[in-house]
Amino acid sequence: MQEKALTLSAWIDSASSITIVSHARPDGDAAGSCAAAAAYLRECRGKDAAIVLPDALPESLAFVMDGQDCIIASESRSAVLERLAATDLLFCLDFNTMSRAEGIGEELAACSARKVLVDHHEAPAIQEFDLCFSSTQLSSACELLYNLLMEMPDIQHDAAKLPHSAACALMTGMTTDTNNFANSVFPGTLRMASELLAAGVDRDAIIDRIYFSERPNRLAAQGEFLSSHLNILPCGAAIAVLTSDFFERHALKEGETEGFVNMPLAVKEVRLSILAREEPGRFRVSLRSKRGVSARSLASSQFHGGGHEQASGGKILIPEDIACPSAAKEYLERVAARFMQENNTVD
Repeated sequence: MQEKALTLSAWIDSASSITIVSHARPDGDAAGSCAAAAAYLRECRGKDAAIVLPDALPESLAFVMDGQDCIIASESRSAVLERLAATDLLFCLDFNTMSRAEGIGEELAACSARKVLVDHHEAPAIQEFDLCFSSTQLSSACELLYNLLMEMPDIQHDAAKLPHSAACALMTGMTTDTNNFANSVFPGTLRMASELLAAGVDRDAIIDRIYFSERPNRLAAQGEFLSSHLNILPCGAAIAVLTSDFFERHALKEGETEGFVNMPLAVKEVRLSILAREEPGRFRVSLRSKRGVSARSLASSQFHGGGHEQASGGKILIPEDIACPSAAKEYLERVAARFMQENNTVD
């Protein structure tokens, strides 16, 4: 990594306008890596650095962007196009191909700037980027970015030299992508956390903002989800379908069902959890699994998606996959039962 890091450092030095982007419906890892990169570039390198996100962050993660120059494409497309036109270095964080930026993917691909990938997903589209930092053996894009920043000549493996806001953002993204250290934890993940704590990050405050600042609406929705929408199948899979009516009834905001898909895995017999959320013309699908069951394989083979071995996502298309929204539950039951029968692997 060191040689490529020095190349990137030289590119940063020569850049006048740097833009940091991430994927559609950004999560904590996307937000944390973008905010950390922007803070470093601005405060340590004196650069004009701005963040572009395809969609707004969930309310529970908005704190990560405090003090950042962040343009939301769904709110101001013209501002995004203007920013990209002036950009000569583009950081692409937490996604492996431009298409994952959805509404602005084509614009990112067409941008004439040098493009740098920092990502931890499988099968990066390396032909789309000029410089790639990619590894699946890391908890998060935040962990990979942290390792990269440690190689920068001005940081030299001293986390205390990072801007405080960058350190906090990195801790936030790593925490959310590991589900608070419940999955995808590597030795380097714990080393990163320890070094950030030693550098002054208040992890308790971050945990409070992420996990203990919910609206009553979410708790009511969670209760209904567990009591009325969760189906545990004999094959060891749990499925749930949340319709648009569910979101309207509880006045849920984007991101407020985050974590619901993990809950069925608390049941000993459940080894695969699938949650489908209705959107116009499709269902967005989240998959989580225990070791020995590949959520990624199911996502790629049945849900037009992909991701990590135990945490993946995809979609059910209407009418390509199912004729109408009411057919989603039966479709999930059939797909899950067949997959578990064909992949009856034990831990």
